[in-house]
Amino acid sequence: MLTLPHKSSYIYIYIICHIFEFDFSFHKLFGYIFSAISFNTRVGWERLVRKMAICGNLTHCLSTKTKKTNLFYMAIIVVLFSVSYLVGIWKHSRGGITSATLLPTLPCTNDQLTKNPTETNIITLDFTAHHTAELLVPLSPEARAVHIPPCKAELSEYTPCQDAARSLKFEREMLVYRERHCPDKNELLQCRIPAPHGYTTPFRWPKSRDTVWYANVPHKHLTVEKAGQNWVRFEGDRFKFPGGGTMFPRGADAYIDDIGKLINLKDGSIRTAIDTGCGVASWGAYLLSRNILPISFAPKDTHEAQVQFALERGVPALIGILATEKLPYPSRAFDIAHCSRCLIPWGQYDGLYLTEVDRILRPGGYWILSGPPVNWENHWKGWNRTRESLNEEQNGIESVARSLCWKKLVQKNDLAIWQKATNHIHCKLNRKVFRKPTFCQDQDPDKAWYTKMESCLTPLPEVSDLTETSGGQLADWPERLTTVPPRILSGSIKGVTGEFFGKDTELWKKRVSHYKAVDHQLAEPGRYRNLLDMNAYLGGFAAALIDDPAWVMNVVPVEADVNTLGVIYERGLIGTYQSWCEAMSTYPRTYDFIHAESIFTLYKDRCAIEDILLEMDRILRPQGSVIIRDDVDVLVNVKSVVDGLQWDSRMTDHEGGPHVREKLLIATKQYWTAPATDKEAKQTAS
Repeated sequence: MLTLPHKSSYIYIYIICHIFEFDFSFHKLFGYIFSAISFNTRVGWERLVRKMAICGNLTHCLSTKTKKTNLFYMAIIVVLFSVSYLVGIWKHSRGGITSATLLPTLPCTNDQLTKNPTETNIITLDFTAHHTAELLVPLSPEARAVHIPPCKAELSEYTPCQDAARSLKFEREMLVYRERHCPDKNELLQCRIPAPHGYTTPFRWPKSRDTVWYANVPHKHLTVEKAGQNWVRFEGDRFKFPGGGTMFPRGADAYIDDIGKLINLKDGSIRTAIDTGCGVASWGAYLLSRNILPISFAPKDTHEAQVQFALERGVPALIGILATEKLPYPSRAFDIAHCSRCLIPWGQYDGLYLTEVDRILRPGGYWILSGPPVNWENHWKGWNRTRESLNEEQNGIESVARSLCWKKLVQKNDLAIWQKATNHIHCKLNRKVFRKPTFCQDQDPDKAWYTKMESCLTPLPEVSDLTETSGGQLADWPERLTTVPPRILSGSIKGVTGEFFGKDTELWKKRVSHYKAVDHQLAEPGRYRNLLDMNAYLGGFAAALIDDPAWVMNVVPVEADVNTLGVIYERGLIGTYQSWCEAMSTYPRTYDFIHAESIFTLYKDRCAIEDILLEMDRILRPQGSVIIRDDVDVLVNVKSVVDGLQWDSRMTDHEGGPHVREKLLIATKQYWTAPATDKEAKQTAS
């Protein structure tokens, strides 16, 4: 059997051939060498030798291939090659080692194993992963579970950025004191907000629209103050919501029918809506059955727990107010804006609040107003207002609307509807008539987080034709969900193309399918109603859940590299801006389920893991679930804090398998409440 030369010999062969410019292919040469070594066949070595012989002897190569040869270097190479070859022979001959023993022979088929079970040592190769996510343990010193204690019972409805005591420090002009005012870092509570004693899992949708447990929102103020307006009633251990409102005594459903006679609510052209000063959000609650998705907002004021009631009913809502700062939504977001006796001074401050509504309305969108001053001629006595003041208010609103280039479509009975222009070609021309508001200059119209409102008109994207819709025409619902949004088609979203959008949509369908396989509560239809996506990007998570009886609040963090909230609205979904270094403008126990993708990577070195998780704990319902996806090293540290919150948690692998660094942390918040007060204990005992 031919003895293998030492491996360095092949290097010298290559060098010699390179110097003398031998005329053959080196990749083939090494193929022959590999074949000869691997199979240790005489044929292999003979093929190698024959190929080497193509160059002939060294003298021939010197005379025919080279003109000048450095014999000194050639001699050195020959000597090195010879020594290397001899060393190889010596090493391989020690102990009787040959190429046959270098590479063990393994049977190729199961038949060979069966026929010759004793002829070879069977080696079973195991390629399965032995380090799965479930077996991970804390690796870093900071990843140590610390028990986080419960807060006092009186903090069961604590909303950090709308705290009544803190708000008193701020001025009352233009209701500044009711805007967001978050605590400083040294004021943050390091405790878990308790649910009130007796807290019960909410009724499932659609029953929750009409019925809420008293123990979950223990406030009867509205049942007294709005007793004659059919907002809410208290019956036994629960509240009932008949669907009434100040301006719709026949109920929200009949009121929406009246709107539907004036504009088309059925053809899919209207999908997103915003209700300003929403009360208990009955208007939004009844829109949902018509495939129109609302956001309702109201301040945390003397009408206690309005937004809390809305959320408990399963209706999308946030604490908010029109005061001095922009609403936390992008431009051109909503198909409808609605105000039913919302007590907002639309005609004051140079029309500042209507100008903000104009910013968030899509081209061709509608503003609906009922209540003072609409139809004041028939209501002025009941409103305890003078005819003159109501007429002045009406004229002020009409004037501001005209200056915004809105068209008044109709006023019928107690309803008035205006429509925003589809582009600003005419609007730019009529600035000669309406000196105010001027068009905003050099502003990002989608920047709306802690951004002061200005009395200037947000310009619409340029168009070349009067019939063209600025920013692009939206598809009707439900095609709107999967049609490439105009913002992406225009190239205004960095790094996102139509092709990428389609792939992202399909990716989230697969991911949500995997989520439902690992979280049985998410897979159970109706188990969750209010969902939160903390880092929504293009809204793929919400889009994949569109057929479930649930709604998703899509959050685009203000720290994100790309502002994609406008895309989410163009898909017919809803959302808000948020910095997760601060609390959300919502009540405790708002959401049944929270999804968080790469949140802790995004906020690394910005704010503490503990602070973000404490806020998640505050807004998550007892027995609600969380899915956090992030890098494995990040999740190890997150899990330690989660354990301190006393959530039931487990790590699991990415849907792509155990070899992907990104993992999933699935957790469920335990059921626990504040202890009973002495009064509650006595009532229970009796």
